[in-house]
Amino acid sequence: MEKKLPLRYAVYDTAIGDVTLIANEKRLVGMLFGSKDPSGAINEENTALYDGIIELNQYCYGQRRYFDLKFEPIKDQNVAKIYEIVKAIPYGETRYVEEVAKESGKSIEEVADALFDNPLPIFVPCHRVLASTEDVGHLAGCDSKMYETGEDKELKKKLIEFEKANKDRVFVSGK
Repeated sequence: MEKKLPLRYAVYDTAIGDVTLIANEKRLVGMLFGSKDPSGAINEENTALYDGIIELNQYCYGQRRYFDLKFEPIKDQNVAKIYEIVKAIPYGETRYVEEVAKESGKSIEEVADALFDNPLPIFVPCHRVLASTEDVGHLAGCDSKMYETGEDKELKKKLIEFEKANKDRVFVSGK
């Protein structure tokens, strides 16, 4: 019987605040906003965490518009389909939950639940999906305090505005 290695996590200070990345031995499996101590995981960096923070920092500085990382596969095919649609939303653009529901053939509630339960916010850019014209909706990966205070919605708005501001930005090598 093969011994399963424990999950690893590390907390990183980024341009959007502290984030906690969680990985197995090969792939990123989770991201939480803030400094967290996920149960069942050990605080020890590995290659998957290093790769995750490099790409996240590149995103935070407007240098990355999509992610190359391999993530742990989503076992629920309905949710996986929703996440593939969300990952296809172009950087700097948004869609509404009802549009994602129509494209996926799922109900608005199923889409909203999948987005709220997204284990890899930003990497799977659920922040690009708005609840309605009046409400951006909640942001996955936040704790209950952030939801109660509306801090999650403010962070979601900042991510959307950040992407819109950097959409046409071009980086060139200094050589």
